[in-house]
Amino acid sequence: MADGGATAPDAGDIEKIAAAAYRTIPKVLRLRADELRIRVEEFPDREVMREMALETPFDLLGLYQGVPFGDKSVSDVRHDIDMIFLYRRPLLDYWVESGERLEDVVRHVLIHEIGHHFGFSDDDMERIERGG
Repeated sequence: MADGGATAPDAGDIEKIAAAAYRTIPKVLRLRADELRIRVEEFPDREVMREMALETPFDLLGLYQGVPFGDKSVSDVRHDIDMIFLYRRPLLDYWVESGERLEDVVRHVLIHEIGHHFGFSDDDMERIERGG
């Protein structure tokens, strides 16, 4: 957390940071990601923790939930909106431990999770994040 007695960013603050970070994401990711919704939660829920075999709720910074872009079909019946969850407390913990700017942490997680939407590999996402 910031020094000087400042309070930790709340969910609304993280949403604003995410919206600003989204606007800086390479166009290749944003062009078809407009259907995605970004939601800030304190921690992953119990079901996510169980499904992903997480040891602690701090083990996950963000999560894409939905049907990857390449697996969608126009004949599919859409049940849920594709979502990216940002987990506030794990993000804040990582931010404090890493010393990185919170905006950079949130941007990195968004790129990674949007990349999952498109079915990109981790190497693809690293290249995109570097602007290559």
